[in-house]
Amino acid sequence: MRLLIIDDEPAALFAMSAYFDQSGWSVDCAGELEEAQALLANIRYDVVIVDIRLSGLQQAEGLHVLSFIRDRGIEVPAIVLTAYATDEVRQEIHRLGVSHILGKPQPLESIAALINSLTSVSADRCN
Repeated sequence: MRLLIIDDEPAALFAMSAYFDQSGWSVDCAGELEEAQALLANIRYDVVIVDIRLSGLQQAEGLHVLSFIRDRGIEVPAIVLTAYATDEVRQEIHRLGVSHILGKPQPLESIAALINSLTSVSADRCN
């Protein structure tokens, strides 16, 4: 199983990457929008975790990642992990087809449980 984690916080990337790597996932990380788009354009992922803010500019670059996924027809479950989910941002996330929004900080076990439920649903659809 392959996981892409997109977050501009090196500590968050390190913690999540180490946790999921130890759980048997193949993990790639991106700290900025362009890097995430390049990975998504070239590698098939089973799940993507996206932070909304990917710079110190308090922008919502994570929404651009979600748009990139939708506009290119990439079929991958996405989880938004953010501390900045305003009502407007939540509406935009839902409009982009993502229903899984988790607040930051979030226990890694909770993220893993959601990922496991998403991947088991995807596996059921393939059978």
